[in-house]
Amino acid sequence: MFRLEWQYSKNSFMTFEHLNELGSKREPFLFICDFKAQNLEVILLKDLESADVEFCIDENYETKEHEHRLKKTPKSFAKYKEKFDFVIEKIKCGETYLLNLTQPTKIESALTLKEIYKSANAHYKLRFKDEFVCFSPEKFIQLKDDKIHTYPMKGTIDASLPHAEEEILKNEKEMAEHIMVVDLLRNDLSIVATKVKVERFRYVQTIEAGEKKLLQVSSHISGYIGDSWHVEIGTILKSLLPAGSISGAPKKSTLKIIEEVEGYERGYFSGVFGVYDGKTLDSGVMIRFMEKTQNGYIYKSGGGITLDSDAFLEYSELQDKIYLP
Repeated sequence: MFRLEWQYSKNSFMTFEHLNELGSKREPFLFICDFKAQNLEVILLKDLESADVEFCIDENYETKEHEHRLKKTPKSFAKYKEKFDFVIEKIKCGETYLLNLTQPTKIESALTLKEIYKSANAHYKLRFKDEFVCFSPEKFIQLKDDKIHTYPMKGTIDASLPHAEEEILKNEKEMAEHIMVVDLLRNDLSIVATKVKVERFRYVQTIEAGEKKLLQVSSHISGYIGDSWHVEIGTILKSLLPAGSISGAPKKSTLKIIEEVEGYERGYFSGVFGVYDGKTLDSGVMIRFMEKTQNGYIYKSGGGITLDSDAFLEYSELQDKIYLP
């Protein structure tokens, strides 16, 4: 295993250029990148057994039943609302119009990270040593043949609520937020691709969320990148990070506000991980994220804030996203 670190600077391209070199050789690898794109772990798949890292990418996984529950000790609504109100003021000032606000929540579980990883059901699963696990439902990008695909998720509702699917699709706030993210990611893909288009707009998926089910709204966006993308893997990733769906828009100014308001380091939470097998690249956004610290486990979660957001509903959604699937 080798570790590459980079900062936003004139030299940052050189680290992701290493991924271009691996792609040019069709050398399979796993990559793990933190939210700020300052730390990049790259593991050749042939070296994976010795790296103490496990991953699984499976869009057609069979759900395994388990009885594991997490005990949550959330921060107070009052503390969350202070940050929420700060973001709303930034929106009114025109510095952002969509910001993904997150926070850490202390949780308790008798399971080890290895046990949690094996129990969890998710399209994208990753255990990184004895440091963190994620079990994400959200794809970042997929590179296949001559196209790039992304599937932003924005909009969540408790599936048990009356007419839940109808309510989430007609909710004007959720609609506006989703449109903003789709527009942001269309622009992002246009940096690296041509013929960018929305293949499918606002469709609903069911997410197993521990004791309950959630409905999540997604869209599918694609673009043409040609068949030479293998030698540009690092360049493509660098151009698209951090992921728009868990940062906000406009991205540059929104990232500055996130740094100011959240008051903690996201680390690898809301970064991305993915696998290149020599033919295709598939990757997921590292949400549904549980981290081991000196003071026990914490779970990092959040949601998108717009001018029409309701503080208590956003706080409740943040708690709903703390679960072992």
